[in-house]
Amino acid sequence: MKGRPRRRRGALLAAAAVLAAVLVPTAPAAGATPHSHPHSAPAPGTVVLDGAALQQARRRIDHGDPVLRRELADLTARADGWLGQGPWTVTSKPQTPPGGDRHDYLSEAPYFWPTQPKSASNPWGCPYVQEDGQRYPGVDAIPDHGNRGRMFDAVYTLTLAWYYTGRAAYAQHAARILRTWFVDPATRMNPNLDHAQFVPCQSDGRAIGVIDFSQEFTSVLDATAVLDTGAPGWSRADRGGMLGWDKAFLRWLRTSPFGPQEAAERNNHGSFYDMQLAALALATGDTALARDTVRAAETQRLDMQIAADGSQPLELARTRSWHYSTFNLVALTRLAAIGRHVGVNLWGHRTADGASLFRAVDYLLPAATGAAPWGHQELEFHAYAASDIVHAAADAGDPAARAALPTLQPPPGGDDYGLRPAPEQLDPISG
Repeated sequence: MKGRPRRRRGALLAAAAVLAAVLVPTAPAAGATPHSHPHSAPAPGTVVLDGAALQQARRRIDHGDPVLRRELADLTARADGWLGQGPWTVTSKPQTPPGGDRHDYLSEAPYFWPTQPKSASNPWGCPYVQEDGQRYPGVDAIPDHGNRGRMFDAVYTLTLAWYYTGRAAYAQHAARILRTWFVDPATRMNPNLDHAQFVPCQSDGRAIGVIDFSQEFTSVLDATAVLDTGAPGWSRADRGGMLGWDKAFLRWLRTSPFGPQEAAERNNHGSFYDMQLAALALATGDTALARDTVRAAETQRLDMQIAADGSQPLELARTRSWHYSTFNLVALTRLAAIGRHVGVNLWGHRTADGASLFRAVDYLLPAATGAAPWGHQELEFHAYAASDIVHAAADAGDPAARAALPTLQPPPGGDDYGLRPAPEQLDPISG
């Protein structure tokens, strides 16, 4: 291309070698065959992802689709990186949660900062004050939150890499990670978030901490559904143990004091609660609860959160208004994907002012494409944060979103939406 510097021959050869590794499958691990489950097998019973779309993507890869094969090269590179990491467990942390059980998940509120020097008499530096959008680095001293994120990412990436390549090592490691975190009695996490986002000297846990799981746990539900199609290393006992954990966690979400409090939140916290509840209900066989949750979101979320022009006033009030505007739409568009499985068209809902999910996505397009600056407060703007929700709107039939796709800023590591066609949070922060 005119104006682009020439690549060196060595770089070209290296790139060719990487591409060849994807285009020409390597020998499978012992006992494994590529695509060990035939294409005639039922689509995965996923709750957010469309299992039929995954099947179709795999067929396109097998028939040489160049775009998806490039995406697969990126996916397998990330999966290879995860093979040497984990498994993780909540029992490895040095801290003991307030309830005294190491199996309880523990995380510290990210936006609360100590106001005093830490000392023998005041080891936490209390009292703490809130600084919205500014993450206190000291929270990383408690490893559960970071390990949770690594566990979610590794399981999802490894599982999808197995599904598209048939390489047994990917599925076996994903199964080991899930077994360690959720199933093995010696290392499993208790199915509660009683001590999530605690604030030193103020609270032993907060309802708002439910979002530590609701952001990404639905990807684990989809991963286990994919593994259930016949993955090596994923046993019937693993499947039963995971299902039992999911059912217990669903009960906790519905009956603990924190669950209803989080459900009552009007902003992204409420949206993510609904998304997680509906996904868990569908994954555990309660289709009626899943359907009712999605349908209720029409009035309890879209009507309350989206203004006539498509803006989200509750998210615009934040110091990171761009992040939280895209973040809330990740929850709502994933909830719309769950709705597709249970016969509720959340994309088709119109508020009394004529607003909709489509209009909320379109509101972001000028900033997402670079056509105009984002006109609200944002401490750290990343245009790529909107990429997945624009993809989702395009898939749902939005012509403006479809036209915007070629001009989007790709997320770090490349755009692999074609291999996991559901919105994800692409610029992670917590809170």
